[in-house]
Amino acid sequence: MNSVQQVAYRHPLRDKIVRVATENGLGDSCYSEMLDYTINLFESQGLGSDYYGYHNIDHELEVTYVTLLAASQDMANGYITEEDLKYLYVSALFHDFDPQKSVDKPHEDSVICFLSLERNLRRLLSLAGLDIEIVKVLILRTTYPWSGSLRDDAEAKMKECFMASETTRNNIPRQEEIAQLGWFLSVADRVGGYALGGFSKGMEMAKMNAHASAWHPSLIVARAVAYFEYLLHDDSTMLRRVMGSLPRDMRKNFMENVQSFLALRQQEIRIQAEHLYDNLHLVPVIESMETRRDPAFTKELFEIFCQLPKPLQFARDRFEESIRNPKTILNTLRRQGPGGKIVGYAKGGSLEEYALRPEIKDENYGLGNTVFLEPFPLKMGYWGLRGGSEMRHLFTMQALSKKYEYLTGFALRDVVRRRAQGYENAEFVTLFDPERWDYYRIKI
Repeated sequence: MNSVQQVAYRHPLRDKIVRVATENGLGDSCYSEMLDYTINLFESQGLGSDYYGYHNIDHELEVTYVTLLAASQDMANGYITEEDLKYLYVSALFHDFDPQKSVDKPHEDSVICFLSLERNLRRLLSLAGLDIEIVKVLILRTTYPWSGSLRDDAEAKMKECFMASETTRNNIPRQEEIAQLGWFLSVADRVGGYALGGFSKGMEMAKMNAHASAWHPSLIVARAVAYFEYLLHDDSTMLRRVMGSLPRDMRKNFMENVQSFLALRQQEIRIQAEHLYDNLHLVPVIESMETRRDPAFTKELFEIFCQLPKPLQFARDRFEESIRNPKTILNTLRRQGPGGKIVGYAKGGSLEEYALRPEIKDENYGLGNTVFLEPFPLKMGYWGLRGGSEMRHLFTMQALSKKYEYLTGFALRDVVRRRAQGYENAEFVTLFDPERWDYYRIKI
């Protein structure tokens, strides 16, 4: 077993993909080699399962698996050929591979450039008897959203690929068939992971997408709803075709995700309406040590903590201990006042208590003069109502009372820039791409 296979065999979807591919005429070794090659590429570029972004190897293989399942049923129904299935398989495998990505969402032009230059991939395509220009067309058709200048640009490049291919150059009907295959792949791409799990998986995918795309948390649910509405409206014809070719449990998963995000969005709107009508007041509260020793209180905070994206969950393994520690600075955000429901909290402590990313070189580490403010966890629906600002202000006053000179933490790059230009005089210490959640410092 070579090193590429050792990496590939660890992924739980690998064998499932091989099984479905083999059952549908893709049993030649070149297809499993493509799969192992893809997994190795993603892993070697830091885009494996540990990469906390939407477009990692999990997404790539989920799309490949769902595409194969749907396309195999389409082939059984006589809608596509075995050759079409081969093109869909290869295009799904490589549709998001952008090794030089500066943001999480891959750029289709970068993917196409990689495909054109990668000799090993061209060798594998030759063994499979596939035309790389057709693969390019299918990948270009996954451009999202398929509208405006993005669509115009992609269609122009698709025409260039059609002209470069001997198979399609003078064959308009075949060009139209391939464009339809690309639409099929585009919808399967966006159905992908949402068909493979329930709402907890769907929400984790949405958080990953938001974190790696540097979206404010207040946008997570609204953008997820817009994403599903686009599928249900603009892609309704192809969505019915793809969904109709998937097993019942996958169709059920997808629609439950849609309904759950819609319900969560309605809840967000109700909370925002309460706030707008002055029926909701969010109040930061310094909690007593007696309250902080209550297991029910700790459990409540931990449930809110778990709503954070995983890279922002600091000191998870000693969460309960940190709440009870009198040196930990803590305040909560409650509805209406001290006795109200907790909807978020601010928490932190001495910088030396935290294990930060190795790229961070904080000159104050070890001096005992800096407080680290953990990322805020807030319940969905309460972002954007200024509760975070109120907690942060109170936390800063608490830190000042404990004689800290500096405050550090992580925040979106645009947020740090605004603080740098304002009265706080924030400064960047370490910048991180593609997520753009940066480590900053302010003098208290």
